[in-house]
Amino acid sequence: MLIVNTWKTHSFNVFLHFKKPANIRIFMAVITKKSSFRAVYRALLQSVRSLFSKNEFSELKQIVADCERRMPPAPLGKSMKDNIYVAQIALNDMNLGKPALLAVMLYEYINSQLITISEIERKFHTPIAPIINGMARIDEIYEKSASLETENFRKLLLSFAEDIRVILIILAQRYHLMYILDKFPEDEQQEIARESSFLYAPLAHRMGLYAIKTELEDLSLKFTNRAIYKEISEKLNETKASRDKYIADFIKPLEIKLKEIGLPFSIKGRTKSIHSIYNKIKKQNTLFDNIYDLFAIRLIFDAPPSKEKLACWQAYSIVADMYQPNPKRMRDWLTVPKSNGYESLHTTVLGPENKWVEVQIRSKRMDEIAEKGLAAHWKYKGGSSEKGMDEWLRSVREMLENSDLNAVDFMDEFKMQLYDKEVFVFTPNGDLHKLARGATALDFAFSIHTNLGCKCTGAKVNGKNVPMKYVLNNGDQVEILTLPTQKPNKQWLNIAVTSRAKTKIRQALKEIEFKDAEIGRETLVRRFKNWKIDLEDGKLARTAKKFGYKTISDLYQAIARETIDIHKVRDMYQEIVRHEQNPDQSQAKSADTFVPISTTQTQNADKEDVIVIDKDLKGVDFKLAKCCRPIYGDRVFGFVSSMGGIKIHRTDCPNAPQMIQKFGYRIVKARWSGKAEGTRYPVTLRIVGNDDVGIVANISSIINREKNVSIRSVSIDSNAGLFEGNLTVMVSDNKELDAVVKKLKTVKGVKKVER
Repeated sequence: MLIVNTWKTHSFNVFLHFKKPANIRIFMAVITKKSSFRAVYRALLQSVRSLFSKNEFSELKQIVADCERRMPPAPLGKSMKDNIYVAQIALNDMNLGKPALLAVMLYEYINSQLITISEIERKFHTPIAPIINGMARIDEIYEKSASLETENFRKLLLSFAEDIRVILIILAQRYHLMYILDKFPEDEQQEIARESSFLYAPLAHRMGLYAIKTELEDLSLKFTNRAIYKEISEKLNETKASRDKYIADFIKPLEIKLKEIGLPFSIKGRTKSIHSIYNKIKKQNTLFDNIYDLFAIRLIFDAPPSKEKLACWQAYSIVADMYQPNPKRMRDWLTVPKSNGYESLHTTVLGPENKWVEVQIRSKRMDEIAEKGLAAHWKYKGGSSEKGMDEWLRSVREMLENSDLNAVDFMDEFKMQLYDKEVFVFTPNGDLHKLARGATALDFAFSIHTNLGCKCTGAKVNGKNVPMKYVLNNGDQVEILTLPTQKPNKQWLNIAVTSRAKTKIRQALKEIEFKDAEIGRETLVRRFKNWKIDLEDGKLARTAKKFGYKTISDLYQAIARETIDIHKVRDMYQEIVRHEQNPDQSQAKSADTFVPISTTQTQNADKEDVIVIDKDLKGVDFKLAKCCRPIYGDRVFGFVSSMGGIKIHRTDCPNAPQMIQKFGYRIVKARWSGKAEGTRYPVTLRIVGNDDVGIVANISSIINREKNVSIRSVSIDSNAGLFEGNLTVMVSDNKELDAVVKKLKTVKGVKKVER
C-alpha cells in the first residue's frame, strides 16, 4: 500500500501494518478529514493492484517506507499526498500506466538520491529513465522561480518533445497545483495562474484533454479575475434549476425516437465553462443574461466500432426531424477527426421557447477520447491521433533546431500550433494533407518536400493558377508549380504560416547566404591579389562596419550580389591602412570599438524581476495603461510593449486575458511602493439605476462631500426609465475609490456601480 503524505515515520509504519480495508478506513479517517482525498487514495490503490504483481507491490511498499524515513520535509506541492493526487490523475484520467506511476511516486526519492533509476528499472522491469530525465530537466527550469521565464521556454519544450508522457505528467501536476494554489503566496498565485492559462491549458487542448484544459482555464480565471469568476459562478447557480428543466423538456421527446436505433445510449446536458462564458461575454460585448447557449446536449451511444458512425448519423437525422437545424453550425468531425483525435458530430437546433441548442452526437469511445484525448488512444489501440501527435512533436523539434529563432518569435510560432484549427487539402493524386488554418500554397509545398517548397513559384488550385500566398480552403486540390532557378527570399517568411515552412525557409536562406558569402570572399581575395594588397581580417572587419555591415560575411554577400562597388571597398580598406600607419594620428580609441560596462551586469542576476512603482522611480520607461487606468493600491502587472517601455495594467483589466494568452512571455511582476500622497488618478465609474428625479444630484452630493475626491466629468444617457452614466472622479488610491463606490451604492435607485 502506498503512503499518502510525508507524515512522521511512526504513523507511516503503523499504516503499513493495516491489512484489512476497515482498518485502512479508520487510519485514513485519523490522518485526514477530507473525504475526497480518501476516495482518491482508494481509487489509486485499486489501480496500483492491477498494474503490479504481488511481489512488485510489496517491493514498492518497502521502497516507499524506506525512503520516507530518510526524506526531508517536502516543499509545498511535492509531498507524498500531492504525488498521490497526481498519480491518480495520471492513471485514471490519462491511462498512463505503470511507468508513469513509478515516475510520479518515486521521482522525489530519485531526486534526493535515496534510490537510483537503474534499481527501479531492475526491480520492476519497467524503463522509466526517459520520463525521469524529462521531469528532472523541467524541475531545473522551475528551480529559481515558480513561474516560467521566457528564456527557458525552449528548454521546456525540448523536455516535452522527447517523451510525450512527460507532457501528460506535467499537465497532471499542474492540474493538481491549481487546486492547491490558494496555499501559495499571492504573487506566485498570479504568475502560476497566468502561466496555466497561456501555456498549460493550450497544451492540454493540444493533447485532447478537454476536461483538464477547461479546469485549468476556469481555475486560472478564479485567481486572475476573482470578481468575474465569482459573478459568473453565482449566476450559473441561480439559473441551474431553470436550465435543468429546459434540458429535461428538450430530451424527453428525443428519447423515444432514439430507442428505435436499437443501441444503448445516454443523454446529458453539459454547462459551458466559466472561462468560455466570460470569453463569449467579452466577444459579444454583452451581459450574462443575454448569453443563451450556456449548455450543450450530448448524445452518447454504446456502439461497436463498426456501427459508431451509422448510429451518429441516424441520431442526427432524428434530432434534425424533431428540431429545426442551423446548417451553418453543422460540424462533421466523424469523417475527418481533429489532429488530437477528437471525433464527434455537432449541430445547433432551434429548441423549445425558440432557443438555439447545441447537440453533440458521439459514441462512448469518442466521448472518452474527447475528455481524455491522446491518453484514451492507449486504451483504444490504433487511434489516429498518435500519428497526428507524432507530426506535431516533429514540428516542435524542427522549431527547436532553429537556433536563429528568438524567444519571442519562438513563443508566437509555438502558440500557433497549440490550438488545432486545421484545413484539409488534396494532392492531384487524391492524397489528403492537413495544415494549420490560414496556411498558404507555399506552406503546402514545404509540407510535401523541402526542395519542392524552395522551387515553388505558385500553385494550381482546383484547376486555376494562384500565387504562392493563396490561402487554402477545405477540400482544395493543390498542384505546386516550380522553376529550377527559383530561390527563397526573406519575403517568403511573411507568406508562410506553418512553423515547418518558416523553419525550412530560414534554413534555405542561411544556405544561400553562406554560398553568397563564399563567392563574395573568393571575389574579394582574387581582386585584392591582383591589386597587390595584403588582406587582413581585422582591417576588413572595420571596413565592413564603415559601410554599415554587422559582419564581414554581410560584406561578402553584398559583393557577391553586386549591391556594393568592390572599388569602394578597396578605397575604404586602404584608407584604414593609411590611418593606422600614420604615427601622428590620435591614440584615442575608436568609438566603433568602445564597449561601455553596463551597470546592470554587476547586479545580482538572481534578484527577482519586479517593477516597484513609485513616484521616485527612474531609469524605467513605464506608463499606466489607459484601457484599465490603474491607481495606487490596485493589484497590477507590467506588460512589455512591442515599441519598448512597460505599461502597467490592473490584473482584472479587460485586456489582461488576451495579453496573457497571446503574449504571456511579456508579462512582468509589478507592485506599488511609497505613499499615494500628492498623486491623484482619474477613474471612470459606470452607474446604472432608475431615472428618478434628483438621483444625479444625490450622486454629485456624495462625491462633493468626500474630502479628497473630486468630479472630473459626467455623461448620462436615459432610456425607458433607466439611466446609465459614466462618472470620472479623481482619487488618491483604491481605498478612497472603494469608499466612494460603497456610498454610491447606498443611493436610492442606484442598481449598479462598477469601475
